Parts: sequence; structure tokens; C-alpha cells
Amino acid sequence: MASEITLYWGAGSGPCWRAMICLEEKGLSGYNSKLISFDKKEHKSEEVTKINPRGQVPTFKHGNVIVNESLAICLYLEQTFKGQGTALLPDKPADLALALQRAVEAQNIREKALGTLLMYYYSTKPEDRDETVVEEKKKGFHEELKRWEEYLKDQDGSYMAGKAFSLADAAVFPFLASLVRFGFRLHDKYKRLGNYYDMLKDRPSVQAAWPPHWKDTPNQEMLKDV
Repeated sequence: MASEITLYWGAGSGPCWRAMICLEEKGLSGYNSKLISFDKKEHKSEEVTKINPRGQVPTFKHGNVIVNESLAICLYLEQTFKGQGTALLPDKPADLALALQRAVEAQNIREKALGTLLMYYYSTKPEDRDETVVEEKKKGFHEELKRWEEYLKDQDGSYMAGKAFSLADAAVFPFLASLVRFGFRLHDKYKRLGNYYDMLKDRPSVQAAWPPHWKDTPNQEMLKDV
């Protein structure tokens, strides 16, 4: 079954990482892994765009079935391989609703916490940065993470949507790990999120999908003072 699956992915991409975590959790580690280079713009190559016209990754193919959005890939894997590996979605309606809510909501971490501030730092030279803009972005950054810190406080269990690993965790963790990678002191600022990160970082599926270039290079410091 895994041999019929091909995934095009880019190292360090949160959306790619969560699709890879789900593949591992479903026991499909033997899939055809196609690592592309963002620097070489290989995601815009004909090989990728003929499957995904948007020229984005993850790009996923299972036999003749093509799925190209990361959450859609995860949901497809759970539905298609439902009796195999980890159950990514719980059966009880209330638990299912929460897992789906958190999985979709995770995009806010990427956009409001990670993307907005990080992209501003990347696109603006230090001497050209407007401190008013920076402080406003930092405010939004922390407002978002405070929300997730409270979510963990309210949970009856250690995971993002209850007592068991679910799609919510596969969706959330890569974005938290990206914050740590760029120097954010997650453990100092948000104790529950720091503990959550520590609990998941050594999970086999997470390690199997860990960005290879992160393993032998130090974390960056762009977010160390946020």
C-alpha cells in the first residue's frame, strides 16, 4: 500500500511535516518520498505542477488519487487507512469535533504567531524596522499562543484534543517546533506548551519526519527576544 503513495515535500515546511507525521502514524513509512528544494524552486517544476498546478508542497498521490492540501491529505489518510496504525480522529462526536476544530485552527499559529512576525523580520532590515509595527506583531503573536496555552489547561489529558494523539497534534506540533527552531523561548514563556512540545518531539512519527537540515545545524535566534 505505501509503495503506491508518493509525497513531494520541502524540509522545514509545517504543512509538509504534518502530512508526513500522519503517514508515519498510519504505518505507511515506505511511501515514495520526494524531497524538493525551495531554493532551487523545484516546487514550481513541471514534475510537481502537473500534479499540483499551484506549485506547492505537500503534493500527494495515491495510485491515481491526488490530494494537495496538507489537512486534506491527513484526512484522506485517516479515511482510507482507517483500521491501520493510529486512529487520528476519535469516534465520539464531541471528541471528533474538538480534534477537527484544533486541527483547522492550527493555521492561526502559522499565520498570527509564526508567519506575521517572522516574515516581517525576514523582509525588513533591522535598521528599517518600525518598533511600533514590531510591538503590534509581538502582541498578536503572544495573544495567539496564550490561547493555545489555555487550551491545554482545559484538556483532560496531555494532548491537544484529549487523552490520545490525534490529527490535532499532527497539525499543531510542526508550527510550535518552528517557533523553537527560530529561537523562541517557548518553555520560558508558556509552560504547558513547552511541556507539550517536550512530550511530542521524541514521538517516532515526529522524529521520522523531522526536517533533516535541523538535525545538524543550530537553532536560529530571530525570535529569541519575542
